[in-house]
Amino acid sequence: MIDVNRPASGPAASGSRVRPLIAALTVAAAASLPATAAAGQQPRPQGSVVVSNERTSTSWAHPVARAPIRRSPHADAGSITRTHAETEDGFPEVYLVLRRWVDRGERTWFKVRIPMRPNGKQGWVRDAALGPLYRVRTQLVVDRSKQRATLRKRGRKIWTAPVGIGAPDTPTPKGNFWIREKFKTSDASGVYGPRAFGTSDYSVLTDWPGGGVIGIHGTNEPGLIPGRPSHGCIRVRNGEVRRLYRLMPVGTPLLIRE
Repeated sequence: MIDVNRPASGPAASGSRVRPLIAALTVAAAASLPATAAAGQQPRPQGSVVVSNERTSTSWAHPVARAPIRRSPHADAGSITRTHAETEDGFPEVYLVLRRWVDRGERTWFKVRIPMRPNGKQGWVRDAALGPLYRVRTQLVVDRSKQRATLRKRGRKIWTAPVGIGAPDTPTPKGNFWIREKFKTSDASGVYGPRAFGTSDYSVLTDWPGGGVIGIHGTNEPGLIPGRPSHGCIRVRNGEVRRLYRLMPVGTPLLIRE
């Protein structure tokens, strides 16, 4: 992770299991959805069901097997990559689940967001490759122009704070991401503060040690917040990052916008 040292403790993942709920969703409910995707995205199969709206209800899972993530939900479709077990920091990997589809052979597929370069990749994976689905009701929005982050739960604001973001030559990339890990740092008074989160956002610095993962973390220079002092990471004053740590679970969708 960019700007963040090796974690001293394990993740505090939270969420409720939702696979039974997803299984109960009807094909009829999805029939009214558009069958074609927006330009630049893969078309979605007819009858696929929305699993996450990435605002008030989002599902995620840890992988339990190494399996291909394909461009469409078919065994002979091209492979984008394979699921992997751990994040760059050594925590169990998190895949955000967007849609569900059952093929003619009664095989279930999940459309997932993929933590990889380039940012924004999506693909389809068999349900057997993922463990139990968990649901979160939170969403974190980082507004780069206002240099402010806001956490909502069920659509209601529960936390907001000014933040430091990437400098002009190392900007914090925009897009739809999610929280993959959270941990206590080894030095609460150090440059990364007492708490940190790892995201699925990858920096423009491709050669950064640890893969260039954008982190959200505390700081020992609170006077630089708000501002653009970082290599891409999102800095939060220490008191606020402690509070965010209590409120924001792993799997929370992250929207970074202009």
